[in-house]
Amino acid sequence: MKTCLVVDDSKVIRKVARHILETLDFQVDEAGDGREALERVTGAEQPDVILLDWNMPVMSGMEFLRALSTTDLPRRPKVVFCTTENSIGHIRAAISAGADEYVMKPFDRETLHSKMQIVGVA
Repeated sequence: MKTCLVVDDSKVIRKVARHILETLDFQVDEAGDGREALERVTGAEQPDVILLDWNMPVMSGMEFLRALSTTDLPRRPKVVFCTTENSIGHIRAAISAGADEYVMKPFDRETLHSKMQIVGVA
């Protein structure tokens, strides 16, 4: 079973994403900010994919991506940025920082499934 870490400061978004991902046969874990996510990712098991919010307290999605790129992981998870930031500048910045794909909020099952297929985990 594929694994996904949903990183968002909104409990509602995490709950919605979890529900959708579980219907797509993902095992889902959650983190409320980038620092918590970094601790999970650098732990014993890396997820196959990370659904990552941009704007969060403690450590933003961009800060998380930069930190992730400096960690020595046996296998880097795919990263799908999930945010309301929709300018081309934000999208370019996310991809340049290491995101594999980008999805806009609000998202639905079909959109999330499509993005997971694009990054090769669905």
